[in-house]
Amino acid sequence: MVIAEIIIAAVVALIVLLTVMRSVRIIPQARARNVERFGRYRKTLEPGMNFIIPFVDRVKSQIDLREQVVSFKGAPVITEDNLVVLIDTVLFFQVTDPKAADYEIVDYIQAIEQLTATMLRSVIGSMDLEQTLTSRDKINTLLRGVLDDASGKWGIRVTRVEIKAIDPPKSVKDAMEKQMRAEREKRAAILTAEGLRQAAILTADGEKQSKILRAEGDKQSSILRAEGEAQAIGSVFQSIHQNDPDPKLLAYQYLQTLPQLAQGAGNTFWVIPSEVTTALKAVTSAFGGKQDEESAAGSSRGAGAAAGAAAGAAGAAAAGAALPVDQGEAAAGAVGSEAAPAALAAAGIAVPGPLNAGNGAAAPPIPGEVGPGSGQEGDQDSDQH
Repeated sequence: MVIAEIIIAAVVALIVLLTVMRSVRIIPQARARNVERFGRYRKTLEPGMNFIIPFVDRVKSQIDLREQVVSFKGAPVITEDNLVVLIDTVLFFQVTDPKAADYEIVDYIQAIEQLTATMLRSVIGSMDLEQTLTSRDKINTLLRGVLDDASGKWGIRVTRVEIKAIDPPKSVKDAMEKQMRAEREKRAAILTAEGLRQAAILTADGEKQSKILRAEGDKQSSILRAEGEAQAIGSVFQSIHQNDPDPKLLAYQYLQTLPQLAQGAGNTFWVIPSEVTTALKAVTSAFGGKQDEESAAGSSRGAGAAAGAAAGAAGAAAAGAALPVDQGEAAAGAVGSEAAPAALAAAGIAVPGPLNAGNGAAAPPIPGEVGPGSGQEGDQDSDQH
């Protein structure tokens, strides 16, 4: 009897323990479980400790409420230009309603996979291969929008859809590699041409700047040289006016410039100015003293001849030729036996032989070219006057 009571008590205690254990359910964080009573949905157990009626309520399998990642292998998709490509996708989703995820769809992961493949065919079918390879962001956005709308009634929120890989056919890969190589070679050639162009532009700009600077230097040099010459001329002009030179000195200087007219190598003909007679008279009067005015007025013809002869002598001396004796005597005899040789010598004119008014005894004339301003031409000029 005692043993029977002990057994009954143990069975009751075991039943109570089992009843307590089955009436308590502990749910982890971010998990959820649906409860059915007599086969009908009653409630969803929240994380923590929950109590149910044992042998009446049935707790279904646990549902994960965290964001989940599902990778779908390559699905064959035909592009707009009739190329078959394999596309691998990665889907990020989260269960927001455990009741809908448990009772609205049998397998929501398989449903999402099939929906993703269907939407890929719809989106990629409106694009060619080039757009497919370069429009991943657009494809991801379209897929996410469609999947989120379709899976909303299942209690699932699609957070992201990513295209993991797009695998075109091998022939297309080879063609793309050739195209890429050609594009790279093209860019390399363009960059080389741009470099050569920039180098040529920089070189031309440097030469331009160099020529501009050189021209500026020549300009400044010419300006400074002209200013120096102007200052020199001004100084000489001022010095002449301050010193008030004698007309006889000016005539002497005038005669000194005559030999410079024939210094050129090709000067075979040159003209003596008409003012040379006046200059000779001034120099003669300076070296010979005061002449008899009446004698000079009575022998105007002889003075003209002497001037012509002296001019011819000056021209011949400038041209590097010696005067013949008769021309020297004519030039000296017309203006006086003493003053004329001195005037001619002062002017730098070489007269061969002794010149005097009485006779023409002298060394034989030295052959040579006589300038166009000879004594005979002077006689003709004085005759015309």
